[in-house]
Amino acid sequence: MSKKIKIIVADDNRNLCQMLQNYLQGQEDLIVVGVANNGLEAWELIQSQEPDLIILDLVMPNLDGLGVLERINSRTTINRPKIIMLTAFGQESLTHQAMMLGVDYFILKPFDLDILSKRIRSLTQDIPSSQPNHNSSASPIVVSTVGSGLNLCVEVTTMMHQIGIPAHVKGYQYIRDAILMVVEDVSLLGAVTKELYPSIAKKFDTAPSRVERGIRHAIELAWERGHTDTLKRIFGYSMNIERQKPTNSEFIALLADKLRVMSKVS
Repeated sequence: MSKKIKIIVADDNRNLCQMLQNYLQGQEDLIVVGVANNGLEAWELIQSQEPDLIILDLVMPNLDGLGVLERINSRTTINRPKIIMLTAFGQESLTHQAMMLGVDYFILKPFDLDILSKRIRSLTQDIPSSQPNHNSSASPIVVSTVGSGLNLCVEVTTMMHQIGIPAHVKGYQYIRDAILMVVEDVSLLGAVTKELYPSIAKKFDTAPSRVERGIRHAIELAWERGHTDTLKRIFGYSMNIERQKPTNSEFIALLADKLRVMSKVS
């Protein structure tokens, strides 16, 4: 039996930590070796447990995620763990700083637990068994480039049909392009209003504000007319779909991440 992937969970939301711990412990190849609710606790666990991967919240008390990253980067004699950073919409400037500090992957709250576990496996499958990483700047930022094994245009169209977004509304085309752009460059999630919407608006000769409204309208239509089972399958882990609709950014991020996982598998 192969060695289990050692994980530390660090987030000040205790309910989220408990949910993550319960889910990850139920996976045969994953083991949670520590849970922290602030940055100082996280740093102590990192030193004592030497995890393969850390699920790290960006904003925490005592020592934030950036501070934890700086301390990890200061070590030169120990293998550097992979870092999945949990972020929320509106934290763009902090996310950019985290990218510069060597985060391996960002995941926007709320998120799908199945996608998280797949991302954990894809990030850790090539962890060396020896040879510490002496250069923290060499850690890759995941800006996904998809292979030729998956026709993304077909896949994203299929997913949108399953969700129930009508093809005749303008937001349909905006969402499709937004998802494909984020699949290619995940950093766009940190610049939705400054880069993503304007790029789509330029293509369709419209205003960024109309792109935002068109996407919002399409999501609302999906929630009104869509297939409940499909919505639960895609969004059910992270929200009550009967009471809560995702924001534009959450919707785009989650579907883009599903496509990235699919392209990795293919």
